[in-house]
Amino acid sequence: MKKIKKIGGLFLLFVVLCLISIGVIAYLLSPDYEGEKELTNLSEEVEVYYDTYGIPHIYGTNEEDALRAMGYVHAQDRLWQMELLRRIASGGLSEVFGQDLVSTDKFFLALGVNDASEKAVSELNLYDKEIRLAQAYLDGINQFIKEGPTPVEFYLTGIEKRPFELKDVYNTIGYMAFSFAMAHKSDPLLTNIKNTLGADYINDLEEGFGKNTLRIPNYELKSSEVAVTNLTTAVMESLEALAIPLFEGSNGWVLGPEKTKNRKVLFANDPHISFSQPTVWYEAHISTPTYKIYGCYLAGVPFPVLAHNHEMAYGVTMFENDDVDFYFEETNSSDATQYRTEKEWKNFETVSKSITVKDAEDVQFSYRKTNHGPIMNGLIEQITSERPMAMRWVYTENENRIMTALYGMSHAQNMVQFQNALPNIHAPGLNVMYGDAQDNVAWWATAKLYEIPDSVNTKLVFEENAGLPLNRKYLDFTKNPHAINPPWNYVYSANNEPDSMEGKPYPGYYLPENRAKRIVQLLEPKNDWDMASVRDMMNDVTSIVNTEIIDDLARLMEVEQLSRKQIDALDRINVWSGASVLESSETTLYHRWIYYFLKNTFEDELGETRFQQFMETHFLKKQIALMAAKENSIWWDDVLTPDKVETKEQIVQISFLQAYASLSKDFGEDMSKWSWKKVHTLEHGHPIGQIAALRPFFNVGPFAVEGTREVINNMAFSYDSTGFYKVSYGPSTRRVIDFSDIENSYSISPTGQSGNPFSAHYKDQAKMYAKGEFRKMLMNKDEIISTSKSLLILKPVQEAAE
Repeated sequence: MKKIKKIGGLFLLFVVLCLISIGVIAYLLSPDYEGEKELTNLSEEVEVYYDTYGIPHIYGTNEEDALRAMGYVHAQDRLWQMELLRRIASGGLSEVFGQDLVSTDKFFLALGVNDASEKAVSELNLYDKEIRLAQAYLDGINQFIKEGPTPVEFYLTGIEKRPFELKDVYNTIGYMAFSFAMAHKSDPLLTNIKNTLGADYINDLEEGFGKNTLRIPNYELKSSEVAVTNLTTAVMESLEALAIPLFEGSNGWVLGPEKTKNRKVLFANDPHISFSQPTVWYEAHISTPTYKIYGCYLAGVPFPVLAHNHEMAYGVTMFENDDVDFYFEETNSSDATQYRTEKEWKNFETVSKSITVKDAEDVQFSYRKTNHGPIMNGLIEQITSERPMAMRWVYTENENRIMTALYGMSHAQNMVQFQNALPNIHAPGLNVMYGDAQDNVAWWATAKLYEIPDSVNTKLVFEENAGLPLNRKYLDFTKNPHAINPPWNYVYSANNEPDSMEGKPYPGYYLPENRAKRIVQLLEPKNDWDMASVRDMMNDVTSIVNTEIIDDLARLMEVEQLSRKQIDALDRINVWSGASVLESSETTLYHRWIYYFLKNTFEDELGETRFQQFMETHFLKKQIALMAAKENSIWWDDVLTPDKVETKEQIVQISFLQAYASLSKDFGEDMSKWSWKKVHTLEHGHPIGQIAALRPFFNVGPFAVEGTREVINNMAFSYDSTGFYKVSYGPSTRRVIDFSDIENSYSISPTGQSGNPFSAHYKDQAKMYAKGEFRKMLMNKDEIISTSKSLLILKPVQEAAE
């Protein structure tokens, strides 16, 4: 007995020592939200008030001091995220995670973002205001790296901290630009389908390229008015596994005074980005005598992408324009080192790179380039063809002035100044949403657009010596789609296709009209919008398109072939409102039915691998409603049964029966047990959370959440055979800004402000977000001081006494 007591005592002592150690580590590695610190190069003291949710409110006497403080506080909450994002474009993931990421590093190095960043930095005027401010921000980051505690992820991965430089800012923005591009997923895959199945199969889907869709209307302000296969499957999977944010879609709408209860502009925006921990945006409020902004910042970028102040508000959605093209190149049969141009044979350019790999030798590799861009063969395992395929991307071949754009947007004093900053955005394509205190509402599609002949299909890989000319004819920014103070008194974007300024639609990878139709349906009849009703709208989970799809499918069902319970299930989904709430069994049945409908329609021709790749494209999302409504299609016949020809009616019937059977197997035949909350969950993953033992510490969730694919509260997921849907992306923030009461505007973060797992603000908004709640974005200094939880004072370094 004494021995057992002794062992028990030793075990208890061990547990106590472990808890003490964890407490000490947490204390040492937690961010400092209060006290005093000295920063080099500060000219005056800067006060940083942290509010209830850990958002810094930075007060300085000049902008450079404020940006230097911003860099410091941003780094202490998000240094690991900064480190990860800057490494992607520069091919630095293998150094952290080992050999599994070598192919991803090869791909990004070949894309040329890092080379383009080096070129952009070499051409900067270091005395320009935006560059001096950016450098001040980086100085703040680097002082934290030098003097602050090292984030736990650096210890776990074994990498050393190193200073940040201007090139890192451009690399982070370049990665984000890549994450917008849908051509990598679509063009080679559609070309492969065309080449293996025939043009008829692609032509049958042609409606999805832009016909029969709700387009965003343009409005020109009059002078009298006030101013192969899925190319990146392996790459994307590796980034998703690391919980690295990818831009996917977005909603935004801005209501003019005529549409609001208080007769002032109301602004709403929720960019859709893949969920990660930490979340993509870092909120911060900066106030100096000459510059005031409340913004959402990317890790390592000095100027906000989403922001507002007392005079204006702006945000973004993805334009989804086509700015990537692929070309098959003709190799000289007598000299494999040459390819054909329009005029002559030319030598391939060979580029050599080196990748540092954790616990392994460095990897040396080379790739070839043509006048179109890098040859992707050998870089992407999905490319098995011997025909060289080059990739051309607007982002890497044009002058990069994105820093000028972000600076100009955040420093604009009025709509004219704001608009003047936008032509500096060449890529990625963004819909920029705008509203201000002078009652202006506006939307601009920003990107460097170029002329495309009607005869050119940009959704396919161009054949040898075909496609777009090398010297593109770029359009003037005034030809970009836009609307300024339209007579219908609101602007919106849901990544749906915009109208052309000259009657010719611009090619893109636009999302289906589902969200757009719902937004217009809600906005159009109502003229007394207020903060509460806009917040409710941001959480709307109803799809009018999904109910239309059910109508198209259900009318084809042979009910005499169904059991009583199957008929009851069909009756229930027939009267479904389209709302994807937690208790909805109809939503669960709908998505199982749609999955089998798509599988039975496409998988026999495509095969399992290509079918799954097809399911990941925006193009497929548009096909769901189109195929449900279509009477005739070459895709209906199951090519695996050559002795008979299947019909759409048979596809619909068997798909419903398969969906019913799978749900009965999972939950029993009682449809009331098929609630959406059982199958639709959100977990915010951290790269280190891939390790099972560390998952509870680093990951946040899971939560059962309302919403679904392509509703306003767009809690999206991929279809697969399991029928359980792990949400992959959705609103990365929800912001509502009311110019009738600007200091009582609202926002929410998916998890929390800090990326430091020892911070109290690591996940303190996660449950609120899952329930659709909001919190205030404080801007009134008296209120900030009176409610502040802590004050961090950053002081100039004091000269040592002689």
